[in-house]
Formats: sequence, structure tokens, C-alpha cells
Amino acid sequence: MTHPALLRTPDERFADLPGFPFEPHYVELDDPDFGPLRMHYVDEGPREAPVALMLHGEPTWSYLYRKMIPPVVAAGYRAVVPDMIGFGRSDKFTSRTPYSYHRFVAWLLAFVRQLELTQITLVGQDWGGPIGLRVLSEMPERFAAVLAANTLLPTCEEPPNGVAPWPGEQIAAWVEYCRISTDLPVPEIIAGVCCERPAPEILAAYDAPFPDVSYKAATLAITGLVPVSVDRPGIAENLRAWEVLAHFHKPFLTAFSDSDPSTKPWEEVFRRRVPGAASEPLIEIAHAGHFLQEEKGEELAAALVGLMERTYRS
Repeated sequence: MTHPALLRTPDERFADLPGFPFEPHYVELDDPDFGPLRMHYVDEGPREAPVALMLHGEPTWSYLYRKMIPPVVAAGYRAVVPDMIGFGRSDKFTSRTPYSYHRFVAWLLAFVRQLELTQITLVGQDWGGPIGLRVLSEMPERFAAVLAANTLLPTCEEPPNGVAPWPGEQIAAWVEYCRISTDLPVPEIIAGVCCERPAPEILAAYDAPFPDVSYKAATLAITGLVPVSVDRPGIAENLRAWEVLAHFHKPFLTAFSDSDPSTKPWEEVFRRRVPGAASEPLIEIAHAGHFLQEEKGEELAAALVGLMERTYRS
């Protein structure tokens, strides 16, 4: 196999980002197809403490969780926030070809194993849910709880197991836009799904990993990996993940925002299908769009800390 080119965003792009004082950490993943890949993560709090594993989606990176890391650490827990391969400070392929749903899951599985993470509370938003829940289904013994926020796990099933219409107008349009695009205006995409436009310096920080379009192959590729029809890769694996979730009696909290119609219908699916959701409160984050960590990070952090307190200290 011919190895596609890899890029590594220069460190100076990440200097003095507002509200992001965290030291970088790196782990080297031994990919069976492409060799060693460097994956970045934030790691704050006591190493022996229960872990909040916070997973970003498209087109964000660990910067998305900057408001949530300090409250988790202040409560005595460990916050681990990786950048998916292709995002943030992690290595990036210059081609879309290496990126697949399967590989994103495999990279995160390798990450969890290498860091020997246990007692995990999974926090998944956007693609953090479909990737993180697949990892949970492969190693459920490592996970103690889940916080699902503006996310999904599609299988193209009809209600009550899925949502209708699927994929729906918004998701279908987003998949097609990314398919035909040769570049993505990352700051404008993030601003466009917020209730209030973030400050220019915040939007610039989200753009920091991408000096030019050659660094954006993952942002262009990942949306096209959403299983929007039964013949797409990931459907069978997602069905198996749901079989695990159907027997997941550990705490499963949903905290969706009130202004993200593309994912809001999945809140009911998770609450209906996952037994662990029955004992958890229904939390709605008001006045927030898709990236609720950005607009209401402190509120979402309070929900997360509450979940971890109930899980580990009750």
C-alpha cells in the first residue's frame, strides 16, 4: 500500500489560544495500514481518578471542551480530551481516502488501550457519539457512565429504534455539501450552528489546526461517513453497538440543547432504548445550538459532574 502524506500542524498555531492553557500530550498509535500516527490529547486532573473521556466531532477539536475541563478537575476527576486523527494537534492525512468510520473507531480503541483508561464516563457530541459508543460496545467493562449530548448512533431503522425521516433534510444537505466541497470555512461552519456568534478570537482558535486546505481532508471526509442508507459501511457495526446499549444498565444521561434540530430526535431514542437512561434526569440545555460545549459549557459541565458524582460517589 502506498502511504498517503501526513501533515502535522505547526506548534505555533496553538500558542496563546484564549481559554486553553492546557499542556499537550501525545500517544503514538501503530496503525496496521499506515504505520505510526501521533494523536494529541489533553490530560488534566489526578491520574488515578475516574476519567471523563470527552470526544469532539466535526469540524472541532479538544478546544471545544475548554470550559468543561476545569470543573471536572475541580471536582476531583481526570479529564482526557483527545483530538481525533485528522483534527486538532493530531496527525492529518492530506487525502480523504484513509479516513473511514472503522478507522476512527480503531484509532480511539487503540488510544483507550494505550492509556489504560478505566472507570470512564464517556462524553460524546456530534461524531464523538457514533465513534465513542462503538468503542464502548467493544469494551463495555471500561465504561462506568455515558453523557450523550447532541449526538446520534444511526442504523437506518424506523422508529422507535431510529428517527424518521432519516437522514433528514439538514443532515442530507450537510453530507452533500461536504462531498462536493474542496474546502471548508471552519469558523463559519461553527458560527452558523450557534445561537450566538462566538467572538472572532474564539473562531480563529477553532481554525488553528488548519493552516490551509491541505490539512482539512478529515473535515471534508468524515461527514460522508455518516451511515445514511442501509448499504453504507458502519450499519452492521452500529446495530451490534445498539445490542450492547440495550443491556447497558449503568448511568446514561442525555443532555441535548434546545436549538439543534439535526440531533434532537435522537434524545428520545437513547432514552427509550438504553436501560441506564431510565434513572437519569432529562436535561435540556437552553439557548444553545449544535456546539453546546461552546455556548453553554459551564452548564454542560455541571451536568457531567453531577453524573460522575452519582456514578462514583453515591
